[in-house]
Amino acid sequence: MKKVILAIGGIIVVTAFWYFFIKSYDYQVNFKAKTFPGAINQVIKAWGVTMEGSEILDQKDITRLTQSLKFGDSTHIYTWKIKKINDSLSQIKVFASDKDYSLKNKLQIPFLDTDFEKNTRKTLEDFIKTLDEHLEKFKVEIAEEESTRTTYCACTELQTSQIGKAEGMMGDFPLLTAVISENNLKSNGPPFLEVINWDKEKDSIQFKFCFPIQQMDTLPEHPEVEYRNYDSRPALKAIYNGNYITSDRAWYALIDYAKENDIKITGLPIEVFHNNPNMGGNELDWKAEIYMPIKVDLNE
Repeated sequence: MKKVILAIGGIIVVTAFWYFFIKSYDYQVNFKAKTFPGAINQVIKAWGVTMEGSEILDQKDITRLTQSLKFGDSTHIYTWKIKKINDSLSQIKVFASDKDYSLKNKLQIPFLDTDFEKNTRKTLEDFIKTLDEHLEKFKVEIAEEESTRTTYCACTELQTSQIGKAEGMMGDFPLLTAVISENNLKSNGPPFLEVINWDKEKDSIQFKFCFPIQQMDTLPEHPEVEYRNYDSRPALKAIYNGNYITSDRAWYALIDYAKENDIKITGLPIEVFHNNPNMGGNELDWKAEIYMPIKVDLNE
């Protein structure tokens, strides 16, 4: 009997030590979302911008990030873990802690519904509402493997945040339009974007924004415009409908598809735009073809 009591006492001591000194969070909230991890990752960041004092502290990859949030004199730390369940559903776990009052929370949470718990639940309910509203504003459909189109084009080069991509294109749209129209160049298809560098941790991209044109013997020189051949390449393809500001949601969908099907990709997407946002209309009617080039084994 004494050994049993000692064993139980030991378990209690070890459990208490883990709970108070090793466990890195005070409170955990689990919920599901009807989308893929990349879209959730981007909404967390966009939602955080609307929260005073919010900051992304760390990102292991798109499925795990740590965020700080200010609530009065308290700093709450949320560690987000996102796991894809299937093509249309993800599991989200949020591990929340109070930077300055963690011990107090751990003492009270087993016995009370604390203000910290109530605030965490309300904050995450606001996030879920924001996420659900966003998911109603776009659609992504994985189409098929299809080679991109060979073309000659006039391009500018930009470096922006992912969310600043559309604004950057709209800034260069008049320039490319003027070069083509004022020099009687002939358009040869819808404009497209080719990402040449993507820093996923900083959500920063470098890309070429291009207008396909028919090649001519002489072309007007401009310090900001480059003329180039764009060669066809095999790629995974998705159809995106929605505002072009968030067309990068399709990038993440294609990355997931490639991973699940063991397809090696470059990770540098290409977008072909079929609508002019300046014309307005229902954004769900805007269409972009999104391509994720497949890596080609030169030894084959």
